[in-house]
Amino acid sequence: MQSCEISSDSTDDPLSSGLQRNRQPRIVVIGAGLAGLAATKTLLENGFTDVTVLEASDRIGGRVQSVQLGHATLELGATWIHGANGNPVFHLAEDNGLLEETTDEERSVGRISLYAKNGVAHYLTNAGRRIPKDLVEEFSDIYNEVYELTQEFFQRGKPVGAESQNSVGIFTRDVVRQRIRVDPDDSETTKKLKLAMLQQYLKVESCESSSPSMDEVSLSEFGEWTEIPGAHHVIPSGFIKIVELLARDIPERVLQLQKPIRCVHWNQSVRNEIAESEDHNSDHWGQGYPVYVECEDCEFIPADHVIITVSLGILKKSHKALFNPGLPEDKVMAIEKLGISTTDKIFLEFSEPFWSPECNSIQFVWEDEALLENLAYPEELWYKKICSFDVLYPPERYGYMLSGWICGDEALTMEKCDDETVAETCAELLRKFTGNQNIPKPRRILRSSWGSSPYFGGSYSFTRVGSTGTDVEKLAMPLPYTESTKAPPLQVLFAGEATHRKFYSTTHGALLSGQREAARLIELYQDLYNAETAKPMLLKNH
Repeated sequence: MQSCEISSDSTDDPLSSGLQRNRQPRIVVIGAGLAGLAATKTLLENGFTDVTVLEASDRIGGRVQSVQLGHATLELGATWIHGANGNPVFHLAEDNGLLEETTDEERSVGRISLYAKNGVAHYLTNAGRRIPKDLVEEFSDIYNEVYELTQEFFQRGKPVGAESQNSVGIFTRDVVRQRIRVDPDDSETTKKLKLAMLQQYLKVESCESSSPSMDEVSLSEFGEWTEIPGAHHVIPSGFIKIVELLARDIPERVLQLQKPIRCVHWNQSVRNEIAESEDHNSDHWGQGYPVYVECEDCEFIPADHVIITVSLGILKKSHKALFNPGLPEDKVMAIEKLGISTTDKIFLEFSEPFWSPECNSIQFVWEDEALLENLAYPEELWYKKICSFDVLYPPERYGYMLSGWICGDEALTMEKCDDETVAETCAELLRKFTGNQNIPKPRRILRSSWGSSPYFGGSYSFTRVGSTGTDVEKLAMPLPYTESTKAPPLQVLFAGEATHRKFYSTTHGALLSGQREAARLIELYQDLYNAETAKPMLLKNH
């Protein structure tokens, strides 16, 4: 029987003995967002000690970014815990007292989340008129009925008609328009208002989906995204508290900030070449690591396993440069097919509210857009894509603050503008729609810029027309694919919200994906350990 080379202090360590060596497996996690931190925390809790996290930016949290503006904590990224029972983010928040100051009004149960469930959304037209509440409710009923129809194509396996081009936007526009036009009780003026409201609702839906337009979202796949039951909760002290909880027990030595990577060399692709060069990490070359992570600062970090948690936006932009050898064709196809776009927030702080106490949001309805098919705007009209401003509640916590929403190419244009331009443009928009020319310029402005950020390249993913849940699973599949004993297993693993088939676009999807990839490695070493410890018994039986 071959003897295992195990040091005296590691004979009971399944992580070392499982690979017939006297060292722990070395794992590198790329990205310190929710997925990366969840993976790291899970690995450390299960006995892995040689774990390194490489984060390109100067902070942890990824697409969670809580920022102080005066006394208020504002969320440039993730804002709501979507759902309660079974949501690991909710349970983490609740168990640690993060929801104790969350007011009842902040436990929104609506499908499209606002900062306060109480109050009334004010739908205003570009002529400065408010659309009557009963008309808004009539239209909302129609829209919500059609929204439920969009869910049935996936959930009930209904065939998609060719006329919809498998597009949520095209299908929704066609069916809602048809219903509005055949209503015998509405005047032509009312019908036109409802048709204009349809366009506004689709803009809101685009911001929710982080798609440039709902026309790009796949109708056949739309219903696979799974909503966890329960309310949407705001964390008053900031979503970053979830990040801090995940990172709390991760030693400082594990986490390296401002450490962008250049390339992941996997499958022993460059080990021999690099070994010939004089490098400050040369002591590692002989230890049989199948993966080397090349950093922007020219350091090469050896690893047995690398967990990639970068966004789909970064994979789209940089996958060719990021992996050597290149990714398999089907994984590249999945990256190309799936969608990611930019949803940005624009926070405006005012000295006094110009809105009435019961107003929880201001919704912009452009009457001249009622019959348009494609809501794409030239750069100078980027502001027409701002769908609404939510009123942040309660004012005792936030002051008099509005949160605007914009997505798609128009969000990228907004990101290029300076604060002064965006603040004045938004103020003029509010004056136009409210009819109140005395609205002052905001005291302060804060906004996100997820699209132009070099380390994100967008907000979150969606299933684009032409993609399916299978593409999400292909994206999540570890490399190498082969189960051949010649290739070390699970060299490159993939996590992040875009890799979760049912919970893509969410914080809980990101967290669960990180735990999923950690579980793969835990299982791998447990299986190897069990196989090693079983060998002597098998020999004795013979």
